[in-house]
Amino acid sequence: MPERLTVTAPISITSRDNPLLKELRKVAQDNTAYRKLGRFWVEGDHLCSAALQRGLRPSVAVFTDEFWQNPETRHSAQSRPIALVEYAQAAIKSIVIPSQLFRELSGLESPSGVGFVLDLPAQADLLPTAATVILDRVQDAGNVGSILRSAGAFGFRQVLALKGSAALWSPKVLRAGMGAHFGLHLIEGLDEADVQALQVPIVVTSSHQGELIQKRGLPTACAWAFGHEGQGVGAGLMARAALHVRIGQPGGEESLNVAAAAAICLHASSLGSG
Repeated sequence: MPERLTVTAPISITSRDNPLLKELRKVAQDNTAYRKLGRFWVEGDHLCSAALQRGLRPSVAVFTDEFWQNPETRHSAQSRPIALVEYAQAAIKSIVIPSQLFRELSGLESPSGVGFVLDLPAQADLLPTAATVILDRVQDAGNVGSILRSAGAFGFRQVLALKGSAALWSPKVLRAGMGAHFGLHLIEGLDEADVQALQVPIVVTSSHQGELIQKRGLPTACAWAFGHEGQGVGAGLMARAALHVRIGQPGGEESLNVAAAAAICLHASSLGSG
């Protein structure tokens, strides 16, 4: 019979009017509350274990009473066995709440029963020579999260979000990013002029100019700019771009979703053909 895990007893909260729960609801449900509060919310085994794998320490770990009472070993984002005890021991404070109160926090259709409140990283300095992704008013949270995943997968460690883009640390973007945030150098709220500090070439896609991406040598160290879902990259960035490329679409579709286009472009650069 496996040894039962033991951890320090958590704080039990049962009232939805508890001040801490009120703050948690704001962090978990308001897309921009993290900017004022300096904290953000992630939930589920995948995101929580991904945060721990990157050495992050949650200020608060939140468990449902059911999750707490069944501390069986689960698997992390890296398929490494991880137990409830690791979640609880990593957190500065642990609380247990009824499942109904957790559902009021959760943005998932089927809440997993565990979530972390993490301190927001300090605003980073722009890295001039880093392989970079520029988000130019990309507004859909799912698209932004997906682009962050592609950036991490293909070695683009810096993401610059211009004003008008979806809030990078909002709950929806964090869910769509699937843990990519924790390995990226993220800067948001920038003006178009701020990208002038980059010392790598800016590359953009266009449906009406530039060579086909599969025929053009691409630099690995560059800054790919991806624009608004309807309007595309703004005129200022288009004018600054060193390279313009097209993604061939032999099927005849008018355009690609920006997240799909980003995955194609970042993969092409990662091959180091230029």
